[in-house]
Amino acid sequence: MKTLFEYSAQLISEVKTDFVRYMYPRIHWQNRLIGITGPRGVGKTTLVMQYIKKNLPLNQTLYVTAEDFYFARNRLLDLAGDFVKMGGKYLFIDEIHKYPDWSKELKLMYDYHPEMNVVFTGSSVLDIKKGSSDLSRRAVMYSMQGLSFREYLALFHRIEVPEFTLRDILDHRVDVPHIPHPLPLFADYLEKGYYPFAAEDDFTRKLQQVINQTLETDIPTYAGMNVATGRKLRQLMAIVVASVPFKPNMKKIAEMLNVSRNNIADYLLYMEEAGMVAQLRSNTGGVRGLGKIDKVYLDNTNLAYNLAEEKPDKGNIRETFFLNQVSVKYEVFSSAPADFQVDHRDFEIGGKNKNSKQILNAGNGFIVKDDIEKGFLNVIPLWHFGLMY
Repeated sequence: MKTLFEYSAQLISEVKTDFVRYMYPRIHWQNRLIGITGPRGVGKTTLVMQYIKKNLPLNQTLYVTAEDFYFARNRLLDLAGDFVKMGGKYLFIDEIHKYPDWSKELKLMYDYHPEMNVVFTGSSVLDIKKGSSDLSRRAVMYSMQGLSFREYLALFHRIEVPEFTLRDILDHRVDVPHIPHPLPLFADYLEKGYYPFAAEDDFTRKLQQVINQTLETDIPTYAGMNVATGRKLRQLMAIVVASVPFKPNMKKIAEMLNVSRNNIADYLLYMEEAGMVAQLRSNTGGVRGLGKIDKVYLDNTNLAYNLAEEKPDKGNIRETFFLNQVSVKYEVFSSAPADFQVDHRDFEIGGKNKNSKQILNAGNGFIVKDDIEKGFLNVIPLWHFGLMY
C-alpha cells in the first residue's frame, strides 16, 4: 500500500489546476459515492486529481487505478478496509471498469465504511443500473463529454468566454468582443479541439489509440464479446465513417457483417455510449419511439477528421458539431421540416448561403449558418452553439 500512496501523491502533485472542465463545479463532491463516466480521453482522471489537489488533505486521500498490478493479488474491498484503518477518508478509483465485480465491491464499501467517501471513474459504456449489485440508489452518477468550443478557447488560447444559454443564443445575446474573428479558431476546434490531449504531441496517433482501445477493449469487455465479435465493431465503425450521416438499414448492415440483425442495434448502442457514434432519434414518444433511429453520425467532428480517408463532407461536419454540442444540455431529435428539433424548435444547418425555404412551414424555425460571425433575425451562427457549456 505504501507504493500506492507514493504513486498517488506523485500524480496529484504533477496535475495542473489552471483550467478545469465544465463538469467540475457541477459535481456535488460531498456525496458518499460518486461515479463519473465518459468516453476515453475527455479528462476524467485529470478532473478528479484537480479536485484532490485543490480541496483534500493528502494524508487522508488515496488515488488508485483499477488496472494497477496491485489488484492482481488484492481486492479493492480489502484496500478500502486497510485505508480506513489508517485514517483514510477519501478514496478515488480510476478505470473502475477494469476491475472484476466492481459494482458488488463498491456496494460493500459503501455499506461497510460510512465514514469514507468514494469517487470512481469509468468508461461511458458502464450502465450502473445493470451492475450485479444495486448501485443506482447509492451512487450519484455524472456523465462527462469532450471539450466545448468555449472550453477549447480557454484551454488552448487562454480566451475566457462565459457560458450562454440556448435562449441567449437565439435572442442574439452572445457577445465576445475579445474574439473579433472566431471562424479560424472554430475551424481548428472542429479538426482537433474536442479532446484535451490535443495540446500534446502526436494527437492523430493518440486519438487512433483511443478509438482502438474503445472498440477492441472497452466495449467487448463490458458486453462479454469474444475477439471475433470485437472485430465486427471495427467493421461497423468503418461503415459508419464511410456513410455518415445515414439512416441505418439494419438488415443490409447485418448481411455485410454476417451477424444477426438484432446485434447491429446493440453494437450501435454500445458505440454510442462509448462516445464513438451519435444516434439521432425521432420525437415520436412512447414505447414505439424508443428504438426509432433516423440517422447515425460520428460522435464528434475530431473523429470525422481523424477517420475519413479524404477531407470529410462539410455538411456532415456542421450537423455533427450541432448535435454533439447541443445534446449535452438538451434532447435533440430529428425534424420533419429541418435537420434537428430542440425544445420544440426546428433547426436547419448549412453554409452562409443557406436559405430559409426548408423551415417556411416550421412554427418556430431557425437557420444555423456556418462561415458567418454574427446572426440576425432567425439566422444563428453555428459557432455560437459551442458556447453552451
